[in-house]
Amino acid sequence: MKYDEKGLVPVVVQDHVTSEVLMVAWANKDAVDLMKKTRYTHFWSRSRNKMWKKGEDSGNVQKIISMQTDCDEDTILVRVAQTGVACHTGEATCFHKTILGDEKKTSCVLPELKRVIADRKRNPSQESYTTKLMNDETKMCKKVIEEAGEFVLAIKDDNEDEMAWELADLIYHTMVAIEKTELDMEKVFEKLSERRK
Repeated sequence: MKYDEKGLVPVVVQDHVTSEVLMVAWANKDAVDLMKKTRYTHFWSRSRNKMWKKGEDSGNVQKIISMQTDCDEDTILVRVAQTGVACHTGEATCFHKTILGDEKKTSCVLPELKRVIADRKRNPSQESYTTKLMNDETKMCKKVIEEAGEFVLAIKDDNEDEMAWELADLIYHTMVAIEKTELDMEKVFEKLSERRK
């Protein structure tokens, strides 16, 4: 690693399932060594001038799934399984303030939708369509098949608006099924990596 003049390197932390950027912090060599040894994120606090483990007080720890460096070896990317929220404000990610553009046109809607679906499982509401799907496995499964078929028909019709609508439905219903079944996405990603041919 190439550390700066203060012996630090920036660390970008992402959710290992959604790739959502959770936070950016600084690490020195000791913190990097601790991350490798313990498989939990550790950082150097520039304001407190000391080492800290993410979640040591809040319990919102970050279990490391993978670590990579950039091509210059002066920045680290850490993918983690986040317990609780990443931001000290109580937000899921430190990057929750929009200053330009429309994040609704980006993939950041997926982790937010994932959190909503998980909340419906933990806190069921009879008014919630998601709750109703989770309470009726047959209906839930039929909806995945139905939406896949409608997406294919939209492709055949060469209708981009319909394709977008139906693919959104397919993704949503698939995400409900993933949450309901507690499918381990790490296994899915492993299977996908075998298909890179």
